[in-house]
Amino acid sequence: MKILAVCGSGLGSSFMLEMNVQQILSELGVTGVEVSHSDLSSATPDDADLFIAAKDIADGMHHLGEVIVIDSIIDMDGIKSKLQEVLQQKGIIS
Repeated sequence: MKILAVCGSGLGSSFMLEMNVQQILSELGVTGVEVSHSDLSSATPDDADLFIAAKDIADGMHHLGEVIVIDSIIDMDGIKSKLQEVLQQKGIIS
């Protein structure tokens, strides 16, 4: 499984979100998931199985497929809650 953290410019905020997602996956004991980051204009549906981004750019992401929309890239509890829910739905965690 691939997760792509997306932001408007593909620099600092998407990289920070990528690191936060990796930390959460580690805390949940999830392995075998590749996490990377990109800017919105470069992201394509083939880049990942799951996309994650802040609500400020979520409206421009409908073409990508499954998107987790978060309130803040630094709200670890919020990211974890939404990510955990999707991973449970996919059977990756119980």
